[in-house]
Amino acid sequence: MRLRKYEIADTEEMMKLFYDTVHEVNIHDYTAEQVDAWAPAKMDIEVWIKSLESKFTYVAEEDGKIIGFGELETNGHIDRFYCHKDFQRKGVGKKILEQIELKAKSLGVEKLFTEVSITAKPFFERQGFIVIKKQEVERRGQKFINFVMEKHIKAG
Repeated sequence: MRLRKYEIADTEEMMKLFYDTVHEVNIHDYTAEQVDAWAPAKMDIEVWIKSLESKFTYVAEEDGKIIGFGELETNGHIDRFYCHKDFQRKGVGKKILEQIELKAKSLGVEKLFTEVSITAKPFFERQGFIVIKKQEVERRGQKFINFVMEKHIKAG
């Protein structure tokens, strides 16, 4: 597995990974209507490019195939964080998160925070994040339960 920075050429593959992960992994914790609202069949690639380029986005790949990605904002917010359905529980997310933490420390960030799905909550707990609150959010007319989580880190 190799970790690197996002490149524009990665966008379509990342969008597919996001769609597939939500529809094949998160479906165990959410309804079909919820996953369709969360990861719709039609997504705007330009919106994705603009979003991915505006953050510190890291991509994990193996044999030239993207197997996970995560995004860090300068304020310590972890935005999208997804691992390929065939690479769950294989250390991919942990590697991406380690890179995000290193970058955050180099930026002087002392706290990472994120909103995670029911599905991702155990992973983030194992990485030292704590639940600040359970919340209900709405996306495209569907209500979802997720969790605001944070982790204090020592800036380097």
